[in-house]
Amino acid sequence: MGKSKTNKFRRPQFNAEGLSVTAVKEVEEDHDEVCDGVDSPAGELLEKLQSPSADVREFACASISRLVQQSQTIPGFLQRDAVRRLGPLLLDRSLAVRETATGALRNLSACGGHEVCEDMVKQDVMTPLTALLRECCAGFETNDALSLKGQKNTVEDVANEAVNLLWNLCLPTFLWFSHTILSCCIITLSVSESSSQALSMFNKAGILDVILQCLERHTHNIKLALSAAHCLHTVTEDNAELLCSMNNAVLGTLESVLLSSQADMAHTLLRTLAAGSVWNLKSSLPTARQAQTLNALMATLSQCLELDAGTLIPQLRQAEVARSATASEAGDMEDHQAAAGNMAVEEMDEEEGVGPRTNGKATKIDIDFSDLLPRGKEELREATALLTAQQTSLEIIVNMCCSDDPSDDEWEEASSSDESEMCPDGLSEGNTSLLSPLCLSAEIHGALINHNIPEKVLKKTQFPISEAMDVCRHNPTWKILMKKMHRVQYRALTCLHNMLSTMDAESLGGAAALQAVAQHLSTLVFSAPEIPKEEEFLEAVTSAMRSLLQIIAYMKIPQCMTPQQLMSLSEAATCCDVVSVRVNALAILGITGSTLAKEKRTAETLQMIGNALLKVATKDANLVVCGEALDALFDVFADGDEAERAAENINLLSALKALQPVFKAKIRKEGKGKYSPEQLCVLDNIKVNLRRFIGYLETVVKK
Repeated sequence: MGKSKTNKFRRPQFNAEGLSVTAVKEVEEDHDEVCDGVDSPAGELLEKLQSPSADVREFACASISRLVQQSQTIPGFLQRDAVRRLGPLLLDRSLAVRETATGALRNLSACGGHEVCEDMVKQDVMTPLTALLRECCAGFETNDALSLKGQKNTVEDVANEAVNLLWNLCLPTFLWFSHTILSCCIITLSVSESSSQALSMFNKAGILDVILQCLERHTHNIKLALSAAHCLHTVTEDNAELLCSMNNAVLGTLESVLLSSQADMAHTLLRTLAAGSVWNLKSSLPTARQAQTLNALMATLSQCLELDAGTLIPQLRQAEVARSATASEAGDMEDHQAAAGNMAVEEMDEEEGVGPRTNGKATKIDIDFSDLLPRGKEELREATALLTAQQTSLEIIVNMCCSDDPSDDEWEEASSSDESEMCPDGLSEGNTSLLSPLCLSAEIHGALINHNIPEKVLKKTQFPISEAMDVCRHNPTWKILMKKMHRVQYRALTCLHNMLSTMDAESLGGAAALQAVAQHLSTLVFSAPEIPKEEEFLEAVTSAMRSLLQIIAYMKIPQCMTPQQLMSLSEAATCCDVVSVRVNALAILGITGSTLAKEKRTAETLQMIGNALLKVATKDANLVVCGEALDALFDVFADGDEAERAAENINLLSALKALQPVFKAKIRKEGKGKYSPEQLCVLDNIKVNLRRFIGYLETVVKK
């Protein structure tokens, strides 16, 4: 995929007991005398890890697992060398200790963030983890016998914790963000040192076969298989070394998952993650199998998107209510005891993480809380799996429909990776025609159309159905699904943007279909009394509108959005903290203005657009946004009697002359410290174009 990467979302993960934040605070209250000595909770628990009693060691690990869910407790454990003390317990003679020790490290890695993961990798946690995974897989057959006897701690339980820990360690820095390259969004990640080190050790240890063994157990342990699928989806991402070691067994396992027929939502998610891994490994596919595999991949994504979450979520909630109503008294007691886990879900909803600022905004962490759910929440697990599968499907399609060819006028910094350097031996001659990363190939284009992907994506761009939202709004444990439903819509809008950018108009249904899309987007944005202010929505919808308006302008198709509506969108967008939203809004004004400049009696509207663009060009603090405003001004006032009249009425020439030295000084003063080389190159071009445009306006005035 070159610079196009399938996103993964790092999220806090919690131990299987699902102890709530409130419960953790109660534990902390019992230790008010926290100090730097051995008598502190961290010191006491770490000392107990050395106990000759397996029960004491298990208790200590479980307690640590609960405490590290509160980030303020993590430094105390790290200062006391918790990772090195817990590491040997991954291979403890007691299965229960192995499971709780791995769970403690898993929570530490998830709640501590990428810096803690980096520290864990440096402290060689991968060595005992690799050994543990191999021992788990070797003991799967014994595990089956123990499971039949009802033994509490089984090898597969330990393996599930271990795979999740591995997944955390191998994740790139945990946030995805959009880039705009040739007006085409890609889902990409910033790679951290910890992920690079962990991936390198993963590759050298040769534990891909272990993950595949866990994946193959999906017929009777879907939880373990899903953990393995998530992990595989991550480690196959932009991993050249692993690509070179691919073989038919790996691809065969993934294809068997793609062709599985179980209808539950967990298996739907499993197939979707397998499809993502296949896409990551596309350059390793033998030529003879490409068409068949591509068809299976597209069928998986199509079937997933065909499911109607708006209908299924209320049905699942009704099923949960009906089952609870017929539960025995003992079952009711069990549900009551699980309330702590429910509370944890609610608190995670209220405390959704916020990561470092990217593209001018604080990026939200998309939390996967499914491991938190207590037993008896099968319907909520199904609903969560459905929404996660649909979001992942859309992200895969986003990357399929992305051109990776950088251009001089790109605003965002592109990844430096180059698909051509990945694995020269992995591609036989002529193997690149089907799944070429450089363009939307005819085969992929055809597969998208054959499986009605554009139509299904468009349906997902609608706002979540009110009935499903109401079901979640009125039930605390289901409330977190509201954000997930919206997230599916945002990904669908990004997907629509990429399809508009890479597919020809006829494939999308021609002029009539494009007008219908314009009407649909207009309804999304303008139907409410106020334009929605949610940043992710604005970023996605303005990207889609920008691409659509470019096509409509090129094809000279009448469109339903009025200049006044687009001005109101621009006003809302230019107040947004997200740089790409402001850039998109300005580009939309530029496209609209350049179209109007060719028509009669439009000078007044052009004046309105020109004043808005000038205001941004002179006042926005971000040079990228200022540059986009200037670029839009060049487009709007480049030619035509109406444009000349409007330019004169708003004193465009004198305004740009006053702006020119300020713009140049800002580039000189702020450029190298705040902007990428690619952005600086674009800004230099705009600086040159500004000088030329001023010269053009001067000749117009002299006429």
